[in-house]
Amino acid sequence: MERKRILSGMRPTGKLHLGHYCGALQNWVRLQKDYQCFYMIADWHALTTDYERIGPIREYTLDMVIDMLAAGIDPEKSVVFIQSQVKQHAELALLLGMLTPLPWLERVPTYKEQMQQLTGRDLSTFGFLGYPLLQAADIMIYKAHAVPVGIDQQPHIELTREIARRFNFFYGEIFPEPECLLAEESKILGLDNRKMSKSYDNAIYLSDTPDIIRKKVSTMITDPARVKRSDPGHPEVCNVFTFHKIFSPAEVTAEVQHKCVHAEIGCVEDKKKMAEYLITALAPHQARRAELTKDPAQVWDILEQGRKKATIVAEQTMDEVRKAMHLR
Repeated sequence: MERKRILSGMRPTGKLHLGHYCGALQNWVRLQKDYQCFYMIADWHALTTDYERIGPIREYTLDMVIDMLAAGIDPEKSVVFIQSQVKQHAELALLLGMLTPLPWLERVPTYKEQMQQLTGRDLSTFGFLGYPLLQAADIMIYKAHAVPVGIDQQPHIELTREIARRFNFFYGEIFPEPECLLAEESKILGLDNRKMSKSYDNAIYLSDTPDIIRKKVSTMITDPARVKRSDPGHPEVCNVFTFHKIFSPAEVTAEVQHKCVHAEIGCVEDKKKMAEYLITALAPHQARRAELTKDPAQVWDILEQGRKKATIVAEQTMDEVRKAMHLR
């Protein structure tokens, strides 16, 4: 039986960090076992908010794919490609735009949220308003059965389902209605206890050296109620302990918890301990990353092979769409 198909992607707007690693990449690797996976570098989506800063997109694309491959994305099992190199995405987005009511786009929660948050950028553009429509085209062009997303992205998938239903009503049953494949939210926060983000300058990047990781970890905010070394700690509210639970062996995590609660270990010592386990956990990824970085031509070749595979599927879908809409 043919495996069900999924589509997911990330925008090349910066280096990948631990939040991406724990929140997306590890999940993508697991999904390869059960699904036919299409993983996309969403460079057109990057332009919806960063159209004035296009310089690093190609550099970030290469760096992102290197991290994807180092994490375990297998190009023999998954199709890895750049969105803008499969032109059928744009054609389908254009046609879907003919039948998508404007209020559907305006009510997407992230539209107003980002308009308020990204105050330093002019987002009064058609591209920014229409990015959920382009996202729907990305999903529908591969007839994806499911999309791995966090809770905050559910409205986007529901919009895709509505657009698919509307298309099928007018032109016949072509598109499946994709389901949300809810990914476990990353529990990792940034160094300052906010969401890990390059925008906040609080991220530990997958490309950071051990010395940089040690330096960054040393600045992490710990239990705010623990003022003195002799004060008992509260691991459940400490981000450093969250890192322990993810990257340290279970016995170490249990020991740290006991010692913290009983004031037998200080925050400085604990951060040093956690940093070493984090460095050890990331070592295999960084070793593979180093090898891939030496041969960028191999990475671009993987993307070219992915483009060919994605284009075949996308063109098959567009052939059906054109016929259904009497465009051929």
